Amino acid sequence: MQTLRASKCGLSTTQLPAYILDVIDALTKAGYEAYIVGGGVRDLMLGLNPKDFDAVTNATPSQVKEVFGRRCRIIGRRFELAHVYSGRELVEVATFRAPPKRAVTSAAGMILRDNNWGTIEQDFARRDFSINALYYQPRKGIVLDFCHAVDDIKSKTLRLLGDPTVRFEEDPVRMLRTLRFAAKLNFNIDPAILEIFTPEMTQLLRDVSPHRLYDESQKLFTMGHLNRVLPMLIDFGIWRQLFADIKPDITPFIELAAKNTDQRIAIGKTINPAFFYAVLLWKPFLERCDFYLSKGVIPAEARAQAGLDVLKRQATRTVIPRFAETFIREVWEMQTRLLNPKPQQIAALSNHARFRAGFDFLLLRERSGDAQTQEMGTWWDQYQTMSTDEKERAIGQYNRQRAKSRRKAAQEEHLEQQLNAAQTAEIEPLVNEPEPRSRRARKAKQQEDARAQVASTSSSNGSGIGADHPILKRKRVQRDLSQVIFGPTQ
Repeated sequence: MQTLRASKCGLSTTQLPAYILDVIDALTKAGYEAYIVGGGVRDLMLGLNPKDFDAVTNATPSQVKEVFGRRCRIIGRRFELAHVYSGRELVEVATFRAPPKRAVTSAAGMILRDNNWGTIEQDFARRDFSINALYYQPRKGIVLDFCHAVDDIKSKTLRLLGDPTVRFEEDPVRMLRTLRFAAKLNFNIDPAILEIFTPEMTQLLRDVSPHRLYDESQKLFTMGHLNRVLPMLIDFGIWRQLFADIKPDITPFIELAAKNTDQRIAIGKTINPAFFYAVLLWKPFLERCDFYLSKGVIPAEARAQAGLDVLKRQATRTVIPRFAETFIREVWEMQTRLLNPKPQQIAALSNHARFRAGFDFLLLRERSGDAQTQEMGTWWDQYQTMSTDEKERAIGQYNRQRAKSRRKAAQEEHLEQQLNAAQTAEIEPLVNEPEPRSRRARKAKQQEDARAQVASTSSSNGSGIGADHPILKRKRVQRDLSQVIFGPTQ
């Protein structure tokens, strides 16, 4: 172990938020040892902005609760921790851990329970990566380095403490953490890890709870380097363990969505991790929709059932929470409504709770080369920046274009029917009579055709009723219903 001055490591209390100092000071005042540990120290040394800070102490979780009272909540069964609230911020406080006296593991070697308290020397050996094993005491201005972690940070090397095979068997999620740290920090993975990081080793992830894998997948999506980590998931065989029916292929749509997510995080915008799940599962959703449509199911029911099927299948790997599933299905449903909106519903649709997510999804589809969007992503993008008068004109123009497209489609369908009829007819007409334009003329022609058809049928049956027969020209007589008796009579 080496004790380093915090100032030489580029650390000072001015970099720390008040809430973590509040927790450290409270534990120290109560007579316990307390250090900042983990990614917060590592990121500060790399010049990054940590998302949060974790603390470690020799106080047990029950003793931590005595110090903070109602501000503390003990969580976890496998790893018992204390969550301490300082204002609106949450600090995770762990107790020094020792090697288990009696290992409680699964058949694959995964640790099932780990609540054995120990010393700081024993605690560092239980940590996964060397770069996460630096202990910083801000009030004393010292950093404890037990495993040359500072050298690994300088050389940008990601190294596991202990035998990599044993560490992955103890907790298979460390494979995900390896790729996440390598992508986020742009570190090189230690050759000892690469040697045993095989597709066979990734099978251990099947023993991990799908709920925990979902949490880890959210960390991958929100770390700000999603576009860099996706190819790594495929190369190391992790993709097939996280996603059920998604082929290990990064399509232009997925790549563009990953870049867009990273850009939003870089400029400080909020993101919904479920949005990227909607992107990943979009292709399986479309394939399932086609399956139901081929069975004769109406489109609305086909989409609803396809969404349920795809999400249920994905739950075998990562259990998506109910609220996130609802969000994903609403984004998918918005695609149909945004592609072919009714003119009278456009204004209300733009104020829909899921409009923004659905619009972003549609625009990403369009920019990735999806021809089925029909450039409606660009139309909605322009619509949002228009004034009220411009929106009304745009809706009117859209309505005319929509009617024109429908007429064109109807004419093409009618022409196709005529061609099919001409091919099957024995005698083709020499002159094609043009279709009347006015509604009254079309109605008169339909009545004339109906009379001719009845006349031809009657003459073929020998009934003698022709086209000029009075029965074909009779008018509907309005009856006086006041004289009609309804129901049973005596």
